[in-house]
Amino acid sequence: MIAKNLKMIHPLAWTIIVGTMFGRLVTSMSIPFLAIYLTSTLGVSATLTGIIVAASSLAGVSISFYGGYISDRIGRKKVMLVSVFCWAAVFFGFAGAHAIWMFFVMNVLNGLCRSVFEPASRALLSDTTPPDHKLLVFNLRYAAINIGVVFGPILGLQLGSAKSTFPFVIAGFVYILYGLVLVLQFAVHRAALPALSTAAPPKIREAFRITSRDRVFLPVLIGTTFCVLGYGHFSSTLAQYLSLTPDLENGSRIFSYMLAMNAAVVLIVQYPIVRTVSRFHPVVPLILGNILVSVSLLIFGMAHSLIAFMIGVFIFTVGEVLLFTMMDILIDRIAHPEWKGTYFGTIGFNNIGNVVAPVVGGLLIDRFALQSGIAVFAPLALLTAVGIPFLLAAHKRLTIKEQNEAPVIRSSADSAS
Repeated sequence: MIAKNLKMIHPLAWTIIVGTMFGRLVTSMSIPFLAIYLTSTLGVSATLTGIIVAASSLAGVSISFYGGYISDRIGRKKVMLVSVFCWAAVFFGFAGAHAIWMFFVMNVLNGLCRSVFEPASRALLSDTTPPDHKLLVFNLRYAAINIGVVFGPILGLQLGSAKSTFPFVIAGFVYILYGLVLVLQFAVHRAALPALSTAAPPKIREAFRITSRDRVFLPVLIGTTFCVLGYGHFSSTLAQYLSLTPDLENGSRIFSYMLAMNAAVVLIVQYPIVRTVSRFHPVVPLILGNILVSVSLLIFGMAHSLIAFMIGVFIFTVGEVLLFTMMDILIDRIAHPEWKGTYFGTIGFNNIGNVVAPVVGGLLIDRFALQSGIAVFAPLALLTAVGIPFLLAAHKRLTIKEQNEAPVIRSSADSAS
């Protein structure tokens, strides 16, 4: 049955899934070590490092809505090809950076490219996939991300990512190859691309109004912002904390193992979790995930041994899977069909959480890291949990909306028959 479903996946969708795997492989052997490289090798303060790391997410927040909107208006192909080749150039820029301001600029451009490319690629996955296969395709993409992240940090450690920018060169070449494969696939499967609307394109103000007034989407956006804030501390605050805390030796090596364990656990638990939570209302997994991520942050603050940190990683990872396996399906379910790119782009505003995470985390580390881990991570756990009331509101509103729409759908079906 699974093999039959895999054969139903469109070649363009497979290209995105496989490209995502290799893309995350090379980015996870470079980007996650950026905070350690800046702090340990260049001697940048934790607060300034947090600002540099946050620059990527801040740039992404500012452009993600426009990236999704543009892909609805001019097509996925143009947006994806331009952004993927620009992304490759950004990685070469990281490799050549030698001043702090250059890392800041490159990380801004990194965020811009990611936030233009990814909404368009996810919308294309939706465009080329039948409704009954979307859960499989979106979760294959998520699995591909984590296959890359299993091996990326280990390769990065071996290549000296915490002390060198060479791995960014490899990332640049991989993204050039990804772009060339996309060029070929778009040429071969041109008919599979969705036709652009012949109507006059609506103004961006109208697109923003549609999403901002969606009574279900808005609390989902706010709630997932706090979820992303909690998730963002893993690659920023935790990385810096491990490199500075006197309780552990060789924190960068431990962090690389934690990254690899995180991805490996995702691959192990993803299928059974998805199989279980697919029976639930799609907002419920996000609520459970938020709770587990909050708990894991408390554990990181109290941990004084490798085993304790690994227990925290396991709980964090289960929460991560609950948060992200169903998010794309939820947005696909909420979005108006003609505005899917816009909705996938707008949900990128939840990366405000990734902007806030390294800055707040950096401030707490500068103040408390050498004194108390719980003083660093307890406020972060509480801040993450603020998203729960918004997700509960979204769950209630979506349930009411679907209950009201069900009689209308049945009536339309009866009329047609």
